[in-house]
Amino acid sequence: MKPIIEFTDFEKIDLRAGKIVKCAIPDWSQKLLELDVDFGAEIGPKKIFAGVQKRFKPEDLAGKTCVFAVNLAERKMGEGVSQGMMLVAVAADSAASPLWVDDIVAPGSAVR
Repeated sequence: MKPIIEFTDFEKIDLRAGKIVKCAIPDWSQKLLELDVDFGAEIGPKKIFAGVQKRFKPEDLAGKTCVFAVNLAERKMGEGVSQGMMLVAVAADSAASPLWVDDIVAPGSAVR
């Protein structure tokens, strides 16, 4: 377990539902998937790189709505720049599952 933090620290993270409009394998990476994610009118589209290529194919994620951290500083990943982070639950045996959201939740909806 990581160190205990104050609730005010957790409140700084902006978690939102995002619809993955497009998902592709960058030709320069064997680890990352490149996600074009719609976060609705308030935030708009973002490009996010996720290190899940060994667990998922682009067609597994395209069209799905997942939970993302949207207010992280941009981060260079390989030849691209990621504008957020997809949340994924990872089991001890390395099995993984993105945090899926039902389609009734609009892109950009806050996650609390």
